[in-house]
Amino acid sequence: MSSRFVYVTYIRTTPEKLWEALTTPTFMKRYWYGVVAESDWKPASPWKLILPDGRTADTGEILEAEQPKRLVIKWRNEFRPQLKAEGYTRCTMEIAQEGDITKLSIVHEIDIPDSKTIEAVSGGWPRILSNLKSLLETGEPLSTTKVA
Repeated sequence: MSSRFVYVTYIRTTPEKLWEALTTPTFMKRYWYGVVAESDWKPASPWKLILPDGRTADTGEILEAEQPKRLVIKWRNEFRPQLKAEGYTRCTMEIAQEGDITKLSIVHEIDIPDSKTIEAVSGGWPRILSNLKSLLETGEPLSTTKVA
């Protein structure tokens, strides 16, 4: 039995601009509440999320990267002991052009029933992706302050 979070959204942008938003630290910082990712976005490369205060939030490895269509990350939380103890999750991002809009599908999963990590990302992803969609479509995120 596994735990899985699935989120699908449609954004008025191109796959190339969406890929750039997902992988460029300066852009990411604008919709992810100051958090940035560090990686060269190539398979087998390290990946990590850095909090605004410089602490490492999450680490992992790029499993697949097919710009601008698919990104798969091996992902583990580093700052919450109960989440870190669950081990690595898998986050798959699929990007597809559909007419003049782009579909973004995210599947975040782990082979643990009732995962606390998946419960945590289930609250975070909708906020982050709503901010991303707003920023790409209007030039401004919905919010720059994360609500606990």
